[in-house]
Amino acid sequence: MLVTAGNVNDCTRLIQVLAGIRVARIGPGRPRTRPDHLVTDKGYSSRAIRRYLRGRGISHTIPERADQIAGRKRRGSNGGRPPAFDRDIYRRRNVIERCFNRLKQFRGLATRYDKTATSYTAVVTLASLLLWL
Repeated sequence: MLVTAGNVNDCTRLIQVLAGIRVARIGPGRPRTRPDHLVTDKGYSSRAIRRYLRGRGISHTIPERADQIAGRKRRGSNGGRPPAFDRDIYRRRNVIERCFNRLKQFRGLATRYDKTATSYTAVVTLASLLLWL
């Protein structure tokens, strides 16, 4: 988990979040550091992010913003191909949104009463444990 100030755009921290991924393997071996697939919202739709994900071999489902679609159409045949988008995979993203909704039911978490990043991370962990139990 990466905690930033409230006025920091999420997409600017994507590389740091992906660098922090550690998925344990069954049996011996070092943990995996690359996710199988990444599903995000339109806020992450940029050429730089798509290029980074392709370079790391991470498949992704990111919808295109309306201004990007219009710009590609305006350029005509030089606009390139639209990026692949699978609606069925994107529909499963609601699970994450529901999880955020459940976490924000904790008043202290939603309004961020905690002053330090360490204590806020602890509150998120406790709230997650309470939901899991």
